[in-house]
Order: sequence, then structure tokens, then C-alpha cells
Amino acid sequence: MTRRYIPSEDLLERLRAGEGFAAARLISRAEAGMEEARPTLGAIYRAAGRAHVVGITGVPGSGKSTLVGRLVTGLRAAGKRVAIVAIDPSSPYSGGSILGDRIRMSEHAMDEGVFIRSMATRGAVGGMAHAALDVVDILDVAGFDIVLIETVGVGQDEVEIASASDTTVVVSAPGLGDEVQAIKAGILEIADIHVVSKCDRSDANRTMTDLKMMLKDQPLRDDGWRPPVIGLSSFTGEGFEALGLELSRHRTALEGPGGIARRRAIAAFRLKKTAETLALERLRLALAALDADVSSIAERRSDPYSRAAALVDLFTGETS
Repeated sequence: MTRRYIPSEDLLERLRAGEGFAAARLISRAEAGMEEARPTLGAIYRAAGRAHVVGITGVPGSGKSTLVGRLVTGLRAAGKRVAIVAIDPSSPYSGGSILGDRIRMSEHAMDEGVFIRSMATRGAVGGMAHAALDVVDILDVAGFDIVLIETVGVGQDEVEIASASDTTVVVSAPGLGDEVQAIKAGILEIADIHVVSKCDRSDANRTMTDLKMMLKDQPLRDDGWRPPVIGLSSFTGEGFEALGLELSRHRTALEGPGGIARRRAIAAFRLKKTAETLALERLRLALAALDADVSSIAERRSDPYSRAAALVDLFTGETS
């Protein structure tokens, strides 16, 4: 039996009603970059903005997925509907998500108040999948109170998450080579909340002390927020109540002047990422007819610089 295609605009009201089917369909279309879905995604963006978007990042091995699973348990106990966008590394063969995070959060799979979506990076730098922000909007309009974005965890490229979330949580852990992993390439500066996981370990106190000393030397932010440092143990449950309170406190702080600047920064990032995505799409279409150029470059009758410049002129509508 052939499945009937439902136009994206017809899925919007079903999405507003909280139908998981509509959310899943629209997410798939956003990931695929379907042109038919773009007007609806635009309408979804204009209707979004109610959910608290929390980015969670940190180096591999810091326990992000375990932390997210335990945090979701506490948020559900408080009556919150929670969505998780888990950005996984891409498979080198299919380009799809490896799905490691979804497997580790399987205890929430049967909870109707929790929605989990794994997304592949598909070559995107900065730890973010191209369609991740569209997915956040979809889940926002679907009625989820909190949307958690867990990034790949590649260390130095993780700074994009700060331009895509209301609150950024940076997770560090003792014993991962550097005592303070968050010091790398601006990661220290992007955190609204610092978390040191595995705080039941004996060497966790040193990591927390080092972080606090570094933050003490940082100038006070323009919005007056000073990032707290929280020790967490997913094994004992220590610190999760404090994390929930700090998330709420930071969201309240965003209602002030600092929140306006944050929303403008997110809007600027969103515009840039969308423009990049549309430009790359046009470039890929132009690349489909490049056999002659490839042959001339391979035979060294031409060079990649001049042919690439001509290609860029072609897809931007300029003439050399």
C-alpha cells in the first residue's frame, strides 16, 4: 500500500495539537532539506519561542548522555515535557547517525512525555547538525517545555551550541588528560553553567577548584550572570537538584536585558546557518554537472582554483 503524502502545511495544526506523528514527519523533512517544507518551517519558527532550550556539551567521556538521562528523570518528576535532540557522529558509510545516545537513553523510550531524536552531524562543524535548530522549533511548537540539545563532544569545535541555546551547560570530568577540559578554545567562556561529572571520584574536587579559580579571574558578563560550578554524580544522584535550580535561575535571568542580547545573537546565528545551508544546496546542484571540469583538473589542463571560482560565479549568478 502506498503511503499518502501529507503536505507539510497540513501537518502544522496536528503539530500544534502535540501529535508525535506530525513532529516526526516534519523533523524528517527538515533533515532532508525538502523545499516543500520550508514555508511551514518558517511558520513554525514564528510560532516557537516558548520552550527553554538547553545545550549540553563537553568532551567525549565526560558523561553527557548519562547526565542527560538522569536530568530528564528529574524534569519528568517535576511534570515537565522534555525533548532531547542528540547530535551523534555520522556513520562514515551511510552518513547517518550512529545512534549511541538514543541507546543510552532507552529507559525513557516508553515515556510519552519524552521525545528523543538522534541526528547525524553529516559533516557539520561546530558540533551541530544543519537541521538541529529547525528540529528544536518543531519540538517547541509541539508543546515540549524543555528541549535538550546534546552535542557530539569534539572539544574545540563545540562553541556553536552557545549561539543556538538559551542556556549552555558545559560538562567536564576528572581524569580525562587535562584537569580542566573546558579551558580549550573558548569552551570556558561559552558556559552558562559548569558541571563536573563523576564528582563521587576522589580527584573531582581538584577539577572543581581549578574551574572556580579560572572563573574567578573572568570579567563579569554584561548581563551580570556568573556561571556556577556544580558537581554531579549520575551514580549517587548528587547535584541534580542543584542543576535544575540553576537552569531555572538562568532562565529567569534571561527575562532581563541580557535575554534580549541572547535572543539577537541566536537570531543572527540562525540567519547565518540558514544562508549557509541554502548556499551549499545550490552549490551541490551546480557540482552535479562537473564531469568536464573534473576531467580537465585530473589531466592538469586546468586547476581547481580557477574552476572553483567559475563555479561560485555560476551558482551566485555572477559573471567573471
